[in-house]
Formats: sequence, structure tokens, C-alpha cells
Amino acid sequence: MNKAALIEKVSEMVGTTKIQAESVVEAVFSAIAASVKAGDDVAIAGFGKFSLKNTKAREARNPKTGATVHVAASKKPKFTAAKAFKELVKG
Repeated sequence: MNKAALIEKVSEMVGTTKIQAESVVEAVFSAIAASVKAGDDVAIAGFGKFSLKNTKAREARNPKTGATVHVAASKKPKFTAAKAFKELVKG
């Protein structure tokens, strides 16, 4: 499912127009992204938790050449699925 399909599904489930559903979906995505960027966790009960993971700078090896390369520290988004969501997907 892509974003357009999600918007269509939300529109059908809620009984709104696609334009209204798109606004809601965009608002949810924007709120989650802004909170995670600010360093806050976003926990949605029964679904999962969005958080920010800080990675340390490290030395890595290029597998093709064997040369050592420096990998800079970075911030990465992380999603951890809730137990209820895992069990729902598991079947």
C-alpha cells in the first residue's frame, strides 16, 4: 500500500472526501516527523513507537577495496512495533 492507497482507504473508512482524508494523513505524518526530529518519542498504543536513534561515529571497511572509511555520527528514525500489532500481523 502506498500513500495514495492509504488516503483512499482512510476516506472510505471515515466517510470523507479524499481531499479531507489526505489532509488528515498529511497532518499525522507531519506531527510524527516533527516530534521525532525534536527528539521526542511518539507512542501509539497498540501500534508502535517512533523514536530517534543516535549512532556514533565509527570506522568501517569498504568490502570491495578493503579500505578503511570513516562513517560520521548520525540520527536515524526508528520504529518499534507494539505487541498487539506484532500479534495481529503474525496471525
